[in-house]
Amino acid sequence: MIVRKYEEKDLPEMIRIWNEVVEEGIAFPQEETLDMESGNRFFASQSYTGVAEEDGRICGLYILHPNNVGRCGHICNASYAVSSESRGKHIGEQLVLDCMRKGSEIGFRVLQFNAVVESNVHARHLYERLGFVQLGTITGGFRMKDGHYENICPYFREL
Repeated sequence: MIVRKYEEKDLPEMIRIWNEVVEEGIAFPQEETLDMESGNRFFASQSYTGVAEEDGRICGLYILHPNNVGRCGHICNASYAVSSESRGKHIGEQLVLDCMRKGSEIGFRVLQFNAVVESNVHARHLYERLGFVQLGTITGGFRMKDGHYENICPYFREL
């Protein structure tokens, strides 16, 4: 498996994977799915968009962008998506590691995750294993697809 910068030819699979996570409604704050036009704009607007490719097909992706502006513009934020059929293969770990390298290369100094759902134990364990620190807990900060609220746990790590 390799992690690389996305290319336009990757968009259909990227959009499929992104929409799968959005439709699951348990990790991303977005509720609207992407189509080819909105997906092209969305991924092109990021500071960096990386994809995980295995055997010629896209199995995951990440987006990297500033978390804030001005005096806090050195802090970046990222989102990760792995296709359901590729989960459990440590692809997410490779995406996070690549994202950390790219963030540093771009000039970001801190990577912060604003809304890690508390019940997303796989992501939380990964982040903690990679040296991210939990900043606290925001009670009821995430509305799940079924309408109930779960806590979110912000994390950060210096790059």
